[in-house]
Amino acid sequence: MPQTSPATTRASIAGWCLYDWANSPFAAIILTFVIPAYFASAILSDDAAAQAEWGFMVGTASFVVAVLSPILGSVADRTGRRKAWIAICAAVLIVATALLWWGKPGPESAAWILWCSGVGVVAFELGLVFYNALLPSLGPRDRLGRISGTAWATGYMGGMACLALALFGIVLADPPPLGLDPQQGEHVRITGPLVAIWMGVFCIPLFLWTRDVPAGRMSVPAAIRTGLGKLYRDLSGMLADPERRVVGRYLVARMVYTDGINTVFAFGGIYAAAVIGMTVGEVVQFAILINVTAGIGAFVFGRVDDRLGAKPTILIGLAAIVVLSTCILFISTQVLFYAVGAVLGIFFGPVQSASRSLMARLVPVGEEAEAFGLYALSGKVTAFVGPWLVGVVTLATDSERWGLATVIPFLVVGALLLLRVPDPSHGPSSA
Repeated sequence: MPQTSPATTRASIAGWCLYDWANSPFAAIILTFVIPAYFASAILSDDAAAQAEWGFMVGTASFVVAVLSPILGSVADRTGRRKAWIAICAAVLIVATALLWWGKPGPESAAWILWCSGVGVVAFELGLVFYNALLPSLGPRDRLGRISGTAWATGYMGGMACLALALFGIVLADPPPLGLDPQQGEHVRITGPLVAIWMGVFCIPLFLWTRDVPAGRMSVPAAIRTGLGKLYRDLSGMLADPERRVVGRYLVARMVYTDGINTVFAFGGIYAAAVIGMTVGEVVQFAILINVTAGIGAFVFGRVDDRLGAKPTILIGLAAIVVLSTCILFISTQVLFYAVGAVLGIFFGPVQSASRSLMARLVPVGEEAEAFGLYALSGKVTAFVGPWLVGVVTLATDSERWGLATVIPFLVVGALLLLRVPDPSHGPSSA
């Protein structure tokens, strides 16, 4: 591996972290808070139906990601460059997000919003396969927890900054800027183009500063054929090879608890609007608060990850999320919802960041993108189950609370499965 100066390494890390700043507003505004709340309040008048349809959309998009991520990860490992794939995914994400502007109030726009959001989810998640695969090349393994945690914190701060701009600069502005018509929902719809512009501007440092891995010589069709064979051998080897069995156990555990966490995120905005009775502006305020506490949690626990290990960090976070999510199911007032949600946010970042750093420590050298393709697969292969289950239970019970309660078993079972996974942070593999 070529020697690089500390300044070059710092620039690579900074560019990599800023990509989290760039794409996090999509997760916060489009996927979790603003657009889901708008979908429930202005597109469909039936709150339960809105939560169910949003769940089916997220579930379907997650299934597509589960199918494509290991294949594309294998292609990236064998053809080399990650950043070209990140650029393609970013471009699709920008276009899909900008097109949300045409989602006017009324049920006739439901399909448009669901399609644009679904395509955005696929592009967002596939981009993360290649983005995460750059992590092992950014520093020694005993510092990956700190690097990953800093990126998560940067992302949450980016989401908060964009949310604040959307709230105070557009949604709550009186009169709205640019002649936007609130009666047509334009002050909310404009957040789609806002996120697209934000993504387009702030993803540039990754392409300018962050080192890519050397290009390979294998063609894309050959890489797909080779990768599918390697994927089959890897999955089979996880049953026979003790070292790969550890990776398999971890991916199964992550598959389960990530399904629960992603489902909580996917329905946060709809739940706040439908059950707690928040307006879109209040949902954005809540989202800003969550992003602040989540950013603090990711930054602080990134240090805990490097000291105690990724596994204890994940388990602490999951235990807290289970307790606090259960409390939220019984809350009806905005004050308590704000308070419990703020504390809940502290633990979301560490679980996600430590999950990524644990995988980075387990990854064999030279197989980073393929491994993170499996990582994405583990996060998405059953990711449609959580949202679909929320949708089915919500429709069956006509209760958003009972629908969202289905996430708790995912978190508990995932934590129990993780207990059987050794932490490489304090073993030989961490050297």
